[in-house]
Amino acid sequence: MSVEPKIGGREPVLVELVAGETYWWCRCGRSQSQPFCDGSHEGTGIEPLEWKVERNRRALLCTCKRTKTAPLCDNSHLKL
Repeated sequence: MSVEPKIGGREPVLVELVAGETYWWCRCGRSQSQPFCDGSHEGTGIEPLEWKVERNRRALLCTCKRTKTAPLCDNSHLKL
């Protein structure tokens, strides 16, 4: 059974990312700590996305869970 992700938010979140750190981006939309996973996906069949960056940077991360460029926002939230 395929579960559709919930909409975790209606606009992206600007985050400061640190080179070499591992981030877990929420794919299910249920996390209370959007855009990152807090374990709320358990039992949904949707797993978080493990993501690392190679350099320190700022990025707009998707919260609507409809992006085609996960975890980065591609403005899919504008079509909700």
